[in-house]
Amino acid sequence: MPITTFDDKVAAITGAGSGMGRALAEAVASRNCHVAISDIDTAALAETQELIKSNYSVEVSSHELDVADRGQVEQFATDVVHEHGKVNMIFNNAGVSVTDTAENMSYEDFEWLMNINFWGVIYGCKSFLPFFHDVDEAHIINTSSIFGVVAVPSQSAYNASKFAVRGYTYAMRQELFDTHIGVSCVQPGGVKTNIIKSSRYTTADNTVATKEELISRFDEFAGLTSEQAAEQILRGVLANKAQILVGRDAKTAAIVERIAPTGYQKLLSRLISSMLNDKSP
Repeated sequence: MPITTFDDKVAAITGAGSGMGRALAEAVASRNCHVAISDIDTAALAETQELIKSNYSVEVSSHELDVADRGQVEQFATDVVHEHGKVNMIFNNAGVSVTDTAENMSYEDFEWLMNINFWGVIYGCKSFLPFFHDVDEAHIINTSSIFGVVAVPSQSAYNASKFAVRGYTYAMRQELFDTHIGVSCVQPGGVKTNIIKSSRYTTADNTVATKEELISRFDEFAGLTSEQAAEQILRGVLANKAQILVGRDAKTAAIVERIAPTGYQKLLSRLISSMLNDKSP
C-alpha cells in the first residue's frame, strides 16, 4: 500500500541542499524516517547532512547528484538501496527556473531547464520504481508547481516543464492504482526557496526589474516557509493525494483556473508584467 507512516522508512530526496528539499529531509527525519539526500551543490548538501545528524537519530547518506544525468540518477537509486537496504520514497524535488520571453529564450536555457525539471523527474521515477516492488509501502512524490496549472508570461519554459510533470505524474498514478505504490503531484504556490536566486534571468533592457528586485518581490509574495510547505506535503503523502496543493495561493489559483480556464490570463499577465517592469524607486 502507499505510505501510511514515515517511521523506519527510507526516503530519497533530490535538491536537498536547500529550500523545500532540505525542509523535507528534516521533516521526514523528525518522524524517524531514514534519508538519502542528494544535490549538485555539495557544500549545501553537507550542511543538510550535518543538520540531520545533529538533531535526529536516523541514518542519513549524502549523494552528489546532477538529476539531468540519467546515469547518475540510476546510480543514486542503486546506491540508496545498497547503503540503506531498501527505499520507500523518492521525492523528485530538484528544480530550476528561467525568466525570459518565449521569443527571446535561448535553446540552451530551455534545454537546461527541461533536463532538470522534466527529465530529472522521469529519471527519478524510472530509476526508483523497480526497487519499490520489493517493499510493502512505497510512494513517488513529484514536484510540479501551481505554474503547472496556470501559465504566466516570462515563464514559458518553466510552465512547459511543470505542466509536463503534472501530466506524467497523473498518468503514472493511474497505471499504479492497483499496486502498493502511491503517486502524488506536489503543486506549490509561493514558497520561500532559492529557486529565483539560482535562476537564469534575462532582461530586455534596463527598464525592467533587476534579478535582485525580482528576488525581493518574490520573497514578499511567497506565503509559506519551506518548513511549512514540507509539512503540507507530508500530510498529502499520508493521505495518498493525487494533487497536493501547497499554500493558499496555490489553492486559489487552481480554483480560478477551473472557473475560468483561459479567462485568468489577462489578469495574470498584468500582474506579472507589473512585477517585472516596475522599477524600485
